[in-house]
Amino acid sequence: MVRELSALFREQLSLPVLMQGEMPKQRLLAEYLSLGNALLVATGAFWEGIDVRGQALSCVIIDKLPFASPDDPLLKARIEDCKLQGGDPFAQVQIPEAVITLKQGVGRLIRDQQDYGALIICDNRLVTRAYGATFLRSLPAIPRTRDLNHIDDFLSPVEANNETVHSYLSHQPIEG
Repeated sequence: MVRELSALFREQLSLPVLMQGEMPKQRLLAEYLSLGNALLVATGAFWEGIDVRGQALSCVIIDKLPFASPDDPLLKARIEDCKLQGGDPFAQVQIPEAVITLKQGVGRLIRDQQDYGALIICDNRLVTRAYGATFLRSLPAIPRTRDLNHIDDFLSPVEANNETVHSYLSHQPIEG
């Protein structure tokens, strides 16, 4: 998906598009920061150890809620332990772990009081599943919208002179 999204963005946008895997992580991050107006397409694993402050990062887009892979051996062990204790593995293991991971991803965007940006979560389970409320409650108390035009308006002072992903996304349909 990272390759497909990168190719799509490169076709549609004039700003530089960087992709995880094209170069080592630290070099990729340095390139992103030096460009000043780039789009970085990466997986959730890229979140770890990243500290980008200020206008260098104005938008984080998360495609889906970060549930761990069911094949993960540690997750399997925790699920089995929860079952043995008569618990609900989804509610007691998988959701809490995914909430923590989401909060870590959100933390990439807002690092201090001067940071400013938009978080876009594309997973409609936030509003179509009962557990979506758990994820929403875990996030900072910030304005929420399902209208990408509002996000474009919000970010336009930051990105005034750049063609942005936001203007491209505001023309895409929203599911859910």
